[in-house]
Amino acid sequence: MSNQSMLQKTDFWYELPEHRIAKFPLAQRDTSKLLWYKDQEIQHHQFQDLPSLIPADSLLVFNNTKVIPARLFFQRETGAWIEIFLLKPISPSTVIQTVMEETESTTWETLIGNLKRWKSGEELKKQVELSGRIINLTATLVDREKRLVQLTWDQREPFASLVEAIGKLPLPPYLNREATEEDSERYQTVYSQVKGAVAAPTAGLHFTPEILRNLKDKGISLDYLTLHVSAGTFQPIAVENVKEHSMHGEQMVFSRENLEALVQAKGSVVAVGTTSIRSLESLYWFGVKLLKEGDATFIIPQTYPYEHQTELPDFREVFQHVLDWMDAQGISQLEGETSIYIYPGYSFKVVSGLITNFHQPGSTLILLIAAFTGGAWKKIYEEALTNDYRFLSYGDSSLLWLT
Repeated sequence: MSNQSMLQKTDFWYELPEHRIAKFPLAQRDTSKLLWYKDQEIQHHQFQDLPSLIPADSLLVFNNTKVIPARLFFQRETGAWIEIFLLKPISPSTVIQTVMEETESTTWETLIGNLKRWKSGEELKKQVELSGRIINLTATLVDREKRLVQLTWDQREPFASLVEAIGKLPLPPYLNREATEEDSERYQTVYSQVKGAVAAPTAGLHFTPEILRNLKDKGISLDYLTLHVSAGTFQPIAVENVKEHSMHGEQMVFSRENLEALVQAKGSVVAVGTTSIRSLESLYWFGVKLLKEGDATFIIPQTYPYEHQTELPDFREVFQHVLDWMDAQGISQLEGETSIYIYPGYSFKVVSGLITNFHQPGSTLILLIAAFTGGAWKKIYEEALTNDYRFLSYGDSSLLWLT
């Protein structure tokens, strides 16, 4: 990326006291605070007020990914414990949803705890009890440099079932604690459905079935896409010029119904979480690729939006073109990958409202918030700190409107 208009990391920093980080969830999901922001005005609410704060003709878009217990532990014959943290599948497919249904073998890129104790090619074995049957699971380090681990098992059971049986939930590193039984429920949204994320889309943690009903009763449309949140969401920016940061990739899945809902949207499109906004904006750029270039490769590099800023159509036109293309191809589902990098200067194409938690200082998510609020993020965060809001994954919420 060009350094001509440098954005300094220090410009997106704020002091977050340790005691303001919410280490545990509230007793009830919807009793969290909700900061409302629009046109430099800030109001304070409870999350239960959300249905009254969103216009009746809006389309609310959720991410229905489900966090998998991606931390697997194996013991060597010497007694040393090895932790295998599943990051992304390599074979027999790179599509997470496909791999979770595999019944014999799969290879993953991983993070490995105690790697120095695990020899290349060494097999680690573990017995898994499922429905009264014993399944023998073997982990083999097949590429030490790339941290590739092959997992094989001797009975035809979906990989998802094995992971659910033996894995531990990966909590965000800044919580600095082990997952509890409560986390297995509370670190999932009530509408989580598609297994594959290693971090929760935390803006959705505040929703309850009652709030979802109240939204629908008001005439607000609800729609669910899938983006599997990767561990890269916690990757800090290590460069001074934030534009030079290498953005992580994440997998997305859209149904034909998602596209139809967007084309038919009468009012504001409101994203529930930064993962939903990344997904929707990425879908737009895929449509632009199709429309302008005829390129049907659904991979959005981090620089793509900044290289194609002129003569851009309305999102409804773009999504109708994607629908027509899907019909011509005879497909009902789109699978893609995005490394979209949203920072100040980005022009949002689809979303005009965002429900999100309060994020880490100096993070890519703060850059997204800064882009969305026209630079008012410092005012918003100072207000939240002054009013005792809880921060990060288990913290309070905000409803921001595009500036």
